[in-house]
Amino acid sequence: MRHENLPPDLDWRDGTPVATRFDDPYFSMGNGPEETRHTFLGGNDLPGRMTDGFHIAELGFGTGLNALVTAAAWRGTGRLRFTSFEAYPMARADMARALSAFPDIDAGPLLEKWPATQITLPTMDVNIVLGDVRQTLPIWTGRADAWFLDGFSPAKNPQMWNADLMTQVARHTAPGGTFATYTAAGHVRQALTVAGFDVDRVPGYGRKRHMSRGVLR
Repeated sequence: MRHENLPPDLDWRDGTPVATRFDDPYFSMGNGPEETRHTFLGGNDLPGRMTDGFHIAELGFGTGLNALVTAAAWRGTGRLRFTSFEAYPMARADMARALSAFPDIDAGPLLEKWPATQITLPTMDVNIVLGDVRQTLPIWTGRADAWFLDGFSPAKNPQMWNADLMTQVARHTAPGGTFATYTAAGHVRQALTVAGFDVDRVPGYGRKRHMSRGVLR
């Protein structure tokens, strides 16, 4: 499974980048930051659980919006850690164009360093792991306190949601750690349950009726 870390082919719909490979937008066409806050922060009970050194891991860095919203939500002392697995790193110009839709979010510290794999934001240290996550996650030595499962739609990108990968997510989760994802697909919830999470289906953001969240048993 050789991977070249090529930038994605994009289409733009009303200012929102859409990955043509998966025919799926990178964030909600309604309100991307609010989707992140509802799905990934709220789904993991953040920022309430955040402490110095709290480690968040993510499948799919995309535009970096989740990282920026998370960093902005941290008001405590100390620093967060954020590890994101990305197969198709976005070009800086495309990332800047996407994030320009959200003038209230300071994307400067990210864009100044992108496409580096080690990025220091004001409140958070970001590590980007490039390559096919089916290869990179099994050999990762970290364990996350919270996971943002933000790959493209399971129907359009099934390899990022298969049972083996969900098992690796559980194996790289700290005791009592959590996950949240926008999808409520039954096979994804089943895979996460078998992997070791207690999984709940809860209200989703916007037009998404349901999403999933869970706690490692």
